Amino acid sequence: MKLARLWQPRNPAFWLMLVLNLLSALLAWVTRSYALTPVAALVVTAFAIGNAVYGMRLMWLLVREPAPAARAAGDKVAD
Repeated sequence: MKLARLWQPRNPAFWLMLVLNLLSALLAWVTRSYALTPVAALVVTAFAIGNAVYGMRLMWLLVREPAPAARAAGDKVAD
């Protein structure tokens, strides 16, 4: 597993991971910076945690996905 596998700009999951992680950071900032009612703070915090968890799940899937060259070599062997 290589951390360099995260950089996959042609994969839509890469961009979704970036957006979700940035959104969770923004929501965490909103929760800390503004005086929200308890219900609003709970909702914003839940969305921030949900976005972070889903973003980390996408990150894990991107890192575990085999390299394109390995997939192509594996497909040729199967033929």
